[in-house]
Amino acid sequence: MKKFFILLVLSILCISVASAQKIGYTDMEFITSKLPEYQAAQTEMKKFSEKWAKEIRDKFSEIDRMQRAYMAEEILLTEDLKRKRQNEIKEKELEAGDYNSKIFGMEGLLFQKKKELMKPVLEKVQRAVTKVCSQRRLDFMFDKSSDVGMLYTNPKHDYSDYVMEELGIDPKAIKALSNEKIGKSEQPVQLPVENSPKQKSTNSKLNNKQ
Repeated sequence: MKKFFILLVLSILCISVASAQKIGYTDMEFITSKLPEYQAAQTEMKKFSEKWAKEIRDKFSEIDRMQRAYMAEEILLTEDLKRKRQNEIKEKELEAGDYNSKIFGMEGLLFQKKKELMKPVLEKVQRAVTKVCSQRRLDFMFDKSSDVGMLYTNPKHDYSDYVMEELGIDPKAIKALSNEKIGKSEQPVQLPVENSPKQKSTNSKLNNKQ
């Protein structure tokens, strides 16, 4: 499938060169992450995730309590009561497992909630991309953060800044902040200098001569 996409991209590039069509690319993942709406959606997602995770932890804590109580009383129970208590514990375990899958499964409630919260954000970015393509008269724009990817990207075709400006994000401020972080990370770290055994021996000899 990936080879198919690469061939598709190459075919479009060849056609574009032949017909002098304009191509651009952007980084949808990076742009989306800079939107306040995206940050708000992430915060909301975290609330739901923590709430559901706590509910599941509570369910398993209740199972653990039931198991410990059963082990403590097992010697005093009749066979019928033992079976009854064991079945109750199994039912609780199945219930907790099903609820966990319902929430955190591949198509679970958390996944559905993420789609719901991210839909207006993605639609807003898509509208900005469409507008930029129309204004700049682009025939194609690729998303370099997607699985399709590109073999080579010339920076002059990067229209991410225009899309960010259309969304009210200052790309210069983002780059300045990024450069500031890189500058801080590249500052040399002063490590304490410890004398090696050879240095200690030399220093000791010099002190003795004095």
